[in-house]
Amino acid sequence: MNIPTEPIGSIPRPPELIAAVRAGVPDGELAPLVDDAVRSTVAAFERCGAPVISDGEQGKFENFWSYPVHGAACTVSDGLRIPLDNGGAEGAHHRMPRLTRGPFRYQRYADEFVRAARLHATVPLKQAIISPSALSLLYPPEGIDGYSREQFLDDLVREHETEIRRCLEAGADKVQVDFAEGPLAMRLDPSGALLASFVHLNNLALGRFSAAERALIGLHVSPLGVSAATDGAAPAQVDYADLLPSLFEIRAGSFYIAMAGQPDPERVLRIARDYARPDQRIFVGVTDPSNPQVETARQVCDRVLLAASYLAPQRLGSTDDAGFAPFFDDDRVSRATAFAKVGARVEGTRMAARLLEGVA
Repeated sequence: MNIPTEPIGSIPRPPELIAAVRAGVPDGELAPLVDDAVRSTVAAFERCGAPVISDGEQGKFENFWSYPVHGAACTVSDGLRIPLDNGGAEGAHHRMPRLTRGPFRYQRYADEFVRAARLHATVPLKQAIISPSALSLLYPPEGIDGYSREQFLDDLVREHETEIRRCLEAGADKVQVDFAEGPLAMRLDPSGALLASFVHLNNLALGRFSAAERALIGLHVSPLGVSAATDGAAPAQVDYADLLPSLFEIRAGSFYIAMAGQPDPERVLRIARDYARPDQRIFVGVTDPSNPQVETARQVCDRVLLAASYLAPQRLGSTDDAGFAPFFDDDRVSRATAFAKVGARVEGTRMAARLLEGVA
């Protein structure tokens, strides 16, 4: 029995690459450092025996929410303030750009990351991209003269579709849409109306793909990452499990759900069992990037077996709860620790597959 296992995306960047970016080294001079980082990341994934890998998002230097518009002349840097709620320093935050005029166009598409990583990879490669609902936060609440929100959303959905198609055409085995704004939506609007609008927007984009194409598109949401506090106050807590019923309304073929770091993983699994549609594969988190302790293969195996008691093994996969370094200079986890966790995920998933095959 084969149980697929995939990373979420980000891996901590080498210190020399972080230092060069912080020092303001021009992009042209950064290229060799980025290529070295991608090469070493791909090689480390493959040494772990990972059957599907990523480029570790080594080339995303800014807020991972807004890499498609980094440097765009139609944006300014005083957009939505996103405080971090991931164990970082108190008051740490990232800020979204603010759109000042239309039409909205991506400045870069993630297929460039796929093409760069494929130069070094010998196994299937997945690519993480940001969701249209996250990028919808670029549009200011007061509106833009001569460029309505409706026009903006039409442009946004088209650009998102273009990015997915370009990634698949470049050779990506899977495209993973990061729905990072899910918890933020619940904090901003506990009624769920904002979350419902985000789900609708993502479905507008996914509706442009066939069922076969949607099988190659996954969706990830993590309970970590952002809060809605904008004034230094402590963020209200959001129950991650409360997000999942709405998550499964999105018409993606795969879902990547955090489980390893959850206080009640069986509750998460029950929701996945009850709300996921039969055509959706569920990748459960079996390593916790927020915990520096490296899981053993046996722990991973046990988590996969637990998930298999709720979900048919044919619909099951394993993953990490989240990326290991969602922001460029995130150094809370070392590269060595990240890859040790990847290795445990791969070995433990294979162990569980062998045990499940024996009882099938």
